[in-house]
Amino acid sequence: MLEQRIQRHFFDSADLKYAAAETLARPIADAVGAIVGCITAGGKVLACGNGGSAADAQHFAAEFVGRFERERPGLAAIALSVDTSILTAVGNDYGYEVVFSKQVEALGAPGDVLLAISTSGNSANVLAAVEAARRKEMTIVALTGNGGGKLGERLGETDVHICVPHERTVRIQEVHLLVVHCLCDAVDLQLMGEPENA
Repeated sequence: MLEQRIQRHFFDSADLKYAAAETLARPIADAVGAIVGCITAGGKVLACGNGGSAADAQHFAAEFVGRFERERPGLAAIALSVDTSILTAVGNDYGYEVVFSKQVEALGAPGDVLLAISTSGNSANVLAAVEAARRKEMTIVALTGNGGGKLGERLGETDVHICVPHERTVRIQEVHLLVVHCLCDAVDLQLMGEPENA
């Protein structure tokens, strides 16, 4: 019984990835274009999210600043969930809703990209970061699921919405991790060309 339940997780995850591949390929490619344009112009990517989405933001930044699968110079990316002094000071003084937007206001610049991750699309602090990014004339790449929520409704024409077609948080997060890897792989491809052993 337990083994069957475990197998069901694998099957459900695989089924969603197959179903989402065609739907998400175009917006992921659009996000890659936005990120490459930002990086080659000397900009940076700011990434934010809560819980598992914070982990995805940090994972993305680590792959950019360090490396993905090939050696290359580091790319400019910052996860906004990692500085506990900023998070606790801003959360204490202003409220948790602005822990990301305050950082976007301080660190963001026109032409930068905000990678906004929210499985529901309704995280108040991510929505506030999106509004701050808009004021800074940044491009927003949103990773959501379950229809996109309020975040999906607030995106502009030049923003990119990668919305996983599922309602369960666990399944959405699994696809978000795959999307992060797709972004990293495709950015490297655009910057460095095909790997020699491809």
